[in-house]
Amino acid sequence: MHSSFSLSPSLQLLLPRDRPASAPKFAMRTASKQAYICRDCGYIYNDKTPFEKLPDKYFCPVCGAPKRRFREYTPAVTKNANATDVRKARKAELQRDEAVGKALPIAIAVGVVALAGLYFYLNNTF
Repeated sequence: MHSSFSLSPSLQLLLPRDRPASAPKFAMRTASKQAYICRDCGYIYNDKTPFEKLPDKYFCPVCGAPKRRFREYTPAVTKNANATDVRKARKAELQRDEAVGKALPIAIAVGVVALAGLYFYLNNTF
């Protein structure tokens, strides 16, 4: 395709040229850097292999807990994340969190019973 006038080389760069039928395809593989923590000992799994791809027979290398005892861990992982003292501190924190979660249904039940008792007390006195 030739035109009757000529363009400067810098302007020719701006004009579209014949394009290939399809653009080249690039594939990128992204790895999840999601860490998982063992609820029993505080060990953090943070390897290259995604946790979801591990077999169901995976066990914690520190305490031997099964894969189902791990949960997602969002805080940043430091270099000494699996040191004994750091793991013990995380384990204590996990136990406190789980204790609150276990006590919550009991607290709700006690609150409901107290409200029902208050309701019946107020309705019978007036």
